[in-house]
Amino acid sequence: MNLMNMDSENRVVLNVGGIRHETYKATLKKIPATRLSRLTEALGNYDPVLNEYFFDRHPGVFAQVLNYYRTGKLHYPTDVCGPLFEEELSFWGLDSNQVEPCCWMTYTQHRNTQETLAVLDRLDLDTEKPTDEEVAKKFGFEDAYNKGKVNWWQHLKPQMWSLFDEPYSSNAAKIIGIISVFFICVSIISFCLKTHPDMRVPYIRNITVKTASQNTSWVLDKTQTNAHVAFFYIECVCNAWFTFEIMVRFISSPSKLRFITSSVNIIDYIATLSFFIDLILQRFASHLENADILEFFSIIRIMRLFKLTRHSSGLKILIQTFRASAKELTLLVFFLVLGIVIFASLVYYAERIQINPHNDFNSIPLGLWWALVTMTTVGYGDMTPKTYIGMFVGALCALAGVLTIALPVPVIVSNFTMYYSHTQARAKLPKRRRRVCPVELSRPPRLPGQGGPGGVCANTGSGKLPSSNAPSTGSMDQTIRRMNANRTISKDVILPKMARWDDNL
Repeated sequence: MNLMNMDSENRVVLNVGGIRHETYKATLKKIPATRLSRLTEALGNYDPVLNEYFFDRHPGVFAQVLNYYRTGKLHYPTDVCGPLFEEELSFWGLDSNQVEPCCWMTYTQHRNTQETLAVLDRLDLDTEKPTDEEVAKKFGFEDAYNKGKVNWWQHLKPQMWSLFDEPYSSNAAKIIGIISVFFICVSIISFCLKTHPDMRVPYIRNITVKTASQNTSWVLDKTQTNAHVAFFYIECVCNAWFTFEIMVRFISSPSKLRFITSSVNIIDYIATLSFFIDLILQRFASHLENADILEFFSIIRIMRLFKLTRHSSGLKILIQTFRASAKELTLLVFFLVLGIVIFASLVYYAERIQINPHNDFNSIPLGLWWALVTMTTVGYGDMTPKTYIGMFVGALCALAGVLTIALPVPVIVSNFTMYYSHTQARAKLPKRRRRVCPVELSRPPRLPGQGGPGGVCANTGSGKLPSSNAPSTGSMDQTIRRMNANRTISKDVILPKMARWDDNL
């Protein structure tokens, strides 16, 4: 009997989330400086009647926590979300880095998900209309909104911004978005068509040569063609719209600095500015010999296609995919450059080993071009190895190129699928969720005879804490009340979300 009593005294009962766990006190002492290693009967969550400690925590996670005390190995339950597992470990005073390697990959998946969701938040893919309070906070007049002193400009500014920068915010914004896309497409089509020979007008440049007899004659110097004048008017109309759009968006932007430093906006006003610079150069520099080179800079206007990312979430995701895959793309370029240099050198010396009067590889730089074309599986055929050794090198070069390019592709596809699936899930997720009723700040230990725990969320009718003066059922109840009255309520009964493992140390 004494041995049985000693064994029962060394055991401790832990009621976690309604599920009772029983273990030895020595087991809980294996990991010092944790919540379970400092359990005492003076704590507020100890029930002397039931002789157990009650914790309103997740029982499934606690099963793994208790096994960690028993076996020294911490495993991650797959039916629990990662942040919840971290929160529970923090409450019990355990380090999340102690998770076993077999569970580490599954456990850390939530971190990748949180990073992905943070990226999608920065992309601003939400199409749901924000509340007036959110708009006031975004545009910096939250104080005026709270005081009810919003002026006409503070009313108009968010509406202008929504019309020109958020194409899905309203029907009028959709119309503005369609007009913007129309002018972008017309500008790009006009830029391409004006280079077609049938769309150009002949222009003859000539010079005047004075002969010895002072007679003047015209000598043909060069025949050129200019784009039809209709394309000039089309460009004027399109750029007038782009200029108006930039001005309105700049005036109504919530943050001028963020607007100026945006990459898409930089492309927009550089492309628009290039049109006016082109007009000035054609007016004052068209007589120069190399005036045709100036037209090369008009290619900047093609970059207006990046403005379409504002109207398509898919394009935003695609650009973000390449950003997220920057390491893999850098690795791809590195291996391509390495392979190009190696195979260019090999084919150069391979073609020189045998007699080859039709050798196309006169230098290694020419071999670099051939290796690049071969590794990318383009194969123009302008340079080909003629010797057997050179052909063997060419076959190896082609195989190496296929393997090098194919390896990073699954990573890029995986990133795109990840972003796209999260975007589709976010589109179906309600932005404003119902708030959970807050847990009471403190909860006195329940006495026998009381119907349930008190608190502001309990069904008490008035929303107040129930009285602790319950009718006594005997001397034991009076003793318990005296014990509870003299006992200091521990932080274990405070909202567990913010509790720390060292609260009771």
